Amino acid sequence: MGARKKSAPKRGSLGFTPRKRAERLVPRVKSWPEVNLGRPMLLGFLGYKVGMTHVYVVDDIPESPTSGREIFVPVTVLETPPLFVLAVRLYGFDVNRGLYTLGEAWAEPPRELELERRIPTLGSYNAEVKLRELEESLEFVEEVRVIAASQPKLTGGLSKKAPDLLEIAVGGVEDVKSLFSYAVSKLGKEVSVKEVFQAGQPVDVIAVTKGKGFQGVVKRWGVKELPRWHKHRKGSRSGPGARSSAVGTFWETPQAGQMGFHRRTDYNKRILMISQDGHGITPAGGFLHYGLVRSEYVVLSGSVPGTVKRPIVLRWPIRPPAWYLRHGILTPKIVHISVQSKQGN
Repeated sequence: MGARKKSAPKRGSLGFTPRKRAERLVPRVKSWPEVNLGRPMLLGFLGYKVGMTHVYVVDDIPESPTSGREIFVPVTVLETPPLFVLAVRLYGFDVNRGLYTLGEAWAEPPRELELERRIPTLGSYNAEVKLRELEESLEFVEEVRVIAASQPKLTGGLSKKAPDLLEIAVGGVEDVKSLFSYAVSKLGKEVSVKEVFQAGQPVDVIAVTKGKGFQGVVKRWGVKELPRWHKHRKGSRSGPGARSSAVGTFWETPQAGQMGFHRRTDYNKRILMISQDGHGITPAGGFLHYGLVRSEYVVLSGSVPGTVKRPIVLRWPIRPPAWYLRHGILTPKIVHISVQSKQGN
């Protein structure tokens, strides 16, 4: 009789612990990349997930095994209506406190934005006085950011009217005065996705995943189910530590709990196309559970987290891939876009 097995591989990843529900549907960007573009610009954008289709594109990455050949690529469509810049916010830095707010200036939003649905009580819109105060504190500024509001009423598949708010860093140059001047020039105006990204570049996708509710250890952590013909008294799907009589358990022990609806980041999703012609991407009958694409949209290679209609944050890549560092932005050549109906699938 052979020796009893004394070890087993770890089930599930502890890198995502704790697996709890996301605090907000529009995820907060925790870190921004340092990019040198020679001009100030926003480093992020907000869109809404429309659905998936597939395209045939010529592989233009020189190091790829299929370079120069047509390849099949599943893609995700995000509808990205223009963002309205509501406010400019400045941050200082202190060793003890970290980043702290120096002040902010708000522009009066248009009535059709219906900002009161998101912020019922908002303070003064006296932007000129606030901007003068902010300009006097530029020597203490560490970061310049703007607060932008989405316009879901311009989309084809969303029925909500309340805008979503996102704080976006301004980058591209190291000069704080240039960053502040750019942010002031965009205050009270709209910004399109083409001013932030261009086709061919990689981006990071930050979103909240699909929620799956309360699940057990077998589905949540991949714990192996006990054989059902064995004489176990209290179920075959209880994981290690589930029947423990100890006062507490180690945090590494797989336990039942919330599964899904977690804030996650997908790195280096490539933008294949940015366009305003929704007819060129919408399948017959519209996207399933969404409908038609009416405003500007972005086509990303691969899948992105979350359900249809979920807010998706796009950010400049914080750890760009090797091909991008070598060759820069390569313009993809799309040969065919599938617009077959998804209603019957």
